[in-house]
Amino acid sequence: MPRFSVIVPVHQVQAYLRECLDSVLGQCFGDFELIAVDDCSPDACGQILDAYAAADPRVTVIHLAQNSGLGPARNTGTARARGDYVLYLDGDDVMVPGALRAVADRLAATGEPDVLLFDHAPWYWDREPVAAHPDVLAPGAHPEVFTLADRPELLRLPAFAWTKAYRRDFLTREGFAFPPGWYEDTPWTFPVLLTARTLATLGRVCVHYRQRRGGSILSSTSRAHFDVFAQYDRLFAFLDDRPALARWRPALHRRMTDHFAVIHSSPGRLPRGDRAAFLRQARAHCRRHRPAPGSARQPLGARTRLRHLLVRRGAHRTFRLLWQADRARTAVAARLRVLRPRARAALLQAHYALQRRRRLDENLAVFSAYWNRGYSCNPAAIEAKVRELAPHVRTAWVCEPRYAHTVPPGVRHLRPGSAAHWTALARARFLVSNVNLHHRYVKRPGQTLLQTHHGTPLKHMGLDLAPYPAAAAGMDFGRLLRHADRWDYSLSANPHSTLVWERAYPSSYTTLEFGYPRTDVFQTATAADVARARARLGIPEGAVAVLYAPTHRDHRPGRRPPLDVARLAAGLGPGFVVLVRAHYFHDGDRPPCLPPGVVDVTHHPSVEELCLASDVLVTDYSSLMFDYAGLDRPLVVHAPDWDAYRDARGAYFDITAPAPGPVTRDDDELLHVLATGAHATEEARRRRAAFRERFCPWDDGHAAERVVRAVFLGETPAAAPRTGRAVPAADPPVVPLAERRPAPAPGAAPAPPSPATPAPLAAKDWWSCPASASSYRCSTSRDTCASASTRCSGSPSPTWRS
Repeated sequence: MPRFSVIVPVHQVQAYLRECLDSVLGQCFGDFELIAVDDCSPDACGQILDAYAAADPRVTVIHLAQNSGLGPARNTGTARARGDYVLYLDGDDVMVPGALRAVADRLAATGEPDVLLFDHAPWYWDREPVAAHPDVLAPGAHPEVFTLADRPELLRLPAFAWTKAYRRDFLTREGFAFPPGWYEDTPWTFPVLLTARTLATLGRVCVHYRQRRGGSILSSTSRAHFDVFAQYDRLFAFLDDRPALARWRPALHRRMTDHFAVIHSSPGRLPRGDRAAFLRQARAHCRRHRPAPGSARQPLGARTRLRHLLVRRGAHRTFRLLWQADRARTAVAARLRVLRPRARAALLQAHYALQRRRRLDENLAVFSAYWNRGYSCNPAAIEAKVRELAPHVRTAWVCEPRYAHTVPPGVRHLRPGSAAHWTALARARFLVSNVNLHHRYVKRPGQTLLQTHHGTPLKHMGLDLAPYPAAAAGMDFGRLLRHADRWDYSLSANPHSTLVWERAYPSSYTTLEFGYPRTDVFQTATAADVARARARLGIPEGAVAVLYAPTHRDHRPGRRPPLDVARLAAGLGPGFVVLVRAHYFHDGDRPPCLPPGVVDVTHHPSVEELCLASDVLVTDYSSLMFDYAGLDRPLVVHAPDWDAYRDARGAYFDITAPAPGPVTRDDDELLHVLATGAHATEEARRRRAAFRERFCPWDDGHAAERVVRAVFLGETPAAAPRTGRAVPAADPPVVPLAERRPAPAPGAAPAPPSPATPAPLAAKDWWSCPASASSYRCSTSRDTCASASTRCSGSPSPTWRS
């Protein structure tokens, strides 16, 4: 007996049917049967269903000899169902990934209720699906399991049969069946809710409800809409047969009146000559099924009372006149909604122009990253170091409100587009970002703009994208160059990046060859930091954590990675944990259901912490590999579509040649490399060392400090910007590769420092000695330093580190 029986009635949906079936058969919860009922469809639906049944034993197909309609087709499927629970899905809709797993978990958590209600999202061709009723169905102060008497507001939800999971023995016990005709969900849904002894909700979208431009019942002009009257007759006959349910008559009468009003006022449903007849029949039904005098009635708003009055009176002409007036009012309101943002934008630009006339705030620095996604990357590392080394500088961070929690205490949060944001852009002395600022930002004399970038470029960037239309679609190269002209400094992670940035963004900025501040933590973190990071992620002690971080593909949009992570985790076994980190372009997507051994870490605030917690990185063409190489831990380049990626996006070199570890071309090869330890051989270490030497020459743990001292404190020649040349000097000097001690790998004993070249202390243990005239910083405790009151010699000693 399967857990679920998913019943799909099918009629003239051949264009959508495969997507519907795939959405069910691709669920990560596999304990179900799919019963497809071919309602004598005249198109190719029957052949499609037979092909799926031949390929998958979970699919059962029933071919009806004649068309019977949606309700009888569902009844036919229900009669063949064997599952504990029954779900319905129309042939042109789709089940969201992970839906069955979520439903199964919720049923188990709520003690197997008679009915579980879940959310859906209307799916239009020109917009993203959005949950229809998140506030009603989301868990809150309501009991986990209840009856309709506890939550009568559920009667106001749409009467869709496919937004619920029904216990099959409950349906059998009550003898429920769908009637023929249109609006068949009405005499099904309400009796089900009224008689269920236990109800529960799942605050998750499980179905995408396709809104077709034509062909659906709700967009058809037909007298078949008059079927709604017979359906409500059946509903009230059900109430008459069960006197104990009489108290629900007022609520259902209101629901019926609302429904009649919607059908009458919806354009395109009723033939023009039948609208008056429809309202006359609606009047008769309202009178026939009206509640008894004195029945408890829910208070209604003025608009609703007027609408109900017109329906009950059958006042067709008045109803149409008021409806047209309401449409006009709605159109005016829609126009105002368009004009209001434009007016607000104009006012903000006027405010911004005024603020630019004020004096610059010499002690204000504004930071942002990844198009205002949150506190991260190089700007975050620089901001933290500014607070440490230049406490006189006030810092502010620009990010959307949903990322405000990532901003550290003491750092001002600026909402993008707000008056405060434009004020800060106008008056800040320093501006730091890893992407370009708003195109309306106007660079003022005296402002310093630092472009940190956000990765070593493997794929083509900037002007180099011009020959690649798939990647450069919609890019305004003229604006791109105007943005680059605003930069004072361009931060470079390695010599390769310096050459690329200066060619891809030709302008007169100064290149700072200081390394990437976001990688500083890889050199300063301790074994305890690594252990804490793994504990926060729930990685079992002794498990091998594989961080999988694919990049975005311009030729394959979407979040789904080119690796079957579920199969990888199953093949590696319980000694491994796969951490999946999607590209930030897809951080708003809901991940699909993940099996045991796979953890989605897309929304983890710090990719650096994920790197510290992992034992090995698996990536394709992501710039994360260049950062991760500085940790000196195993890497695997998984390149199943390298040729297609290079052709679509362009690449500065063939990553499969100087790769920092093994290169795999398919899932089986990757599984073999990880399972056999081929990623951690001596050859892999040799390749990684060569890669580090080429791409991590300056990532020694002091990059942020070099930036702050050069840009914010003016302690190096880099303080004179726009020279158009790289700055050779660095303070503090770069620690050679051989002398670096990256954070220890999980489970590994920390390597002892060489007696000849002591390992650098953690940055948090350093402080600038006020008595020192040199560029060194003391490692002795601030409280016990004996030289704090006398002038230091300025030369290194056992208590100093450069």
